[in-house]
Amino acid sequence: MTAEQRAAVNDMLRDGPLDLAMPVDAQRSVFEELFGSAELPSDVTATDDVVGGVPVVRFDFSAPSTTGVLLYMHGGAFAVGNARGSLPLATDLARRAQLRGFSVDYRLAPEHPFPAASQDVVAAYHGLIETVDSTSVVVVGESAGGNLVLALLLALRDAAAPLPAAAAVFSPVGDLTLSGATMTSKADVDPVITAAGLRLRVIDYLAGADPRDPRVSPVFADLSGLPPLLIQSGSHEVLLDDAVRLAGAAARADVEVRLDVVPGVPHVFQGFAETLDEGAAALDRAGVFLTEHLHHAAGSDR
Repeated sequence: MTAEQRAAVNDMLRDGPLDLAMPVDAQRSVFEELFGSAELPSDVTATDDVVGGVPVVRFDFSAPSTTGVLLYMHGGAFAVGNARGSLPLATDLARRAQLRGFSVDYRLAPEHPFPAASQDVVAAYHGLIETVDSTSVVVVGESAGGNLVLALLLALRDAAAPLPAAAAVFSPVGDLTLSGATMTSKADVDPVITAAGLRLRVIDYLAGADPRDPRVSPVFADLSGLPPLLIQSGSHEVLLDDAVRLAGAAARADVEVRLDVVPGVPHVFQGFAETLDEGAAALDRAGVFLTEHLHHAAGSDR
């Protein structure tokens, strides 16, 4: 059934209303319509909160978590999306790894260009580790949120601050020069993301900053000293090359890294886990990865 499932997801995205080339206000309305009112399972509680001075949505399950805390960064090309809209995916992953968590409502471009979003993510992380040990924290992000996860890790490393136990990024934006080969080679099969749409949002986000700056384009960064990293991508997305190059940069820097590319699926396919077998399986693998490293970090502290 997976071929039919993949085709259905691709058709839905290709025919859907989301278009990164739309004006930002229109995109935000579409995002809110698509994701803002998604119902969560009855055993999930979600509460608005503030951590480190940054708005977040705190979530937990009726059955108490046992392994740690997830700090989650939503996607949306730095300009759209919000913490609540990310909860279906964030809680789906958290359930698999028995985590409670926080989804960060970082500031969005163009009203708040770089480095506002990165500053919010760093502040939320520091606020979180005032109450829990960093070795019980994992950080995860999708798309632009994956970019912000890597920016967070680099900022923590450079400040000699405590690092999380592990990180995972789904379909990460890694190169704001948009120079990856798959920007063109995968353009015909990516049902939702286009280089032209991304370029507009990058201009909004950077507001004149250098797109080769490693703080915004981690493919150009020295990734040495980062915690274990999982990178997941679909083969049907223009950002595939960003994921591959990030994995290569991490491997060359002696970072423990796993690159998990799933054939025939689109950008952030994990968000379709209820109807796409590949999405559910990828979240299973991500949950195992995070749990393994939380256990390892806990054991190394004894």
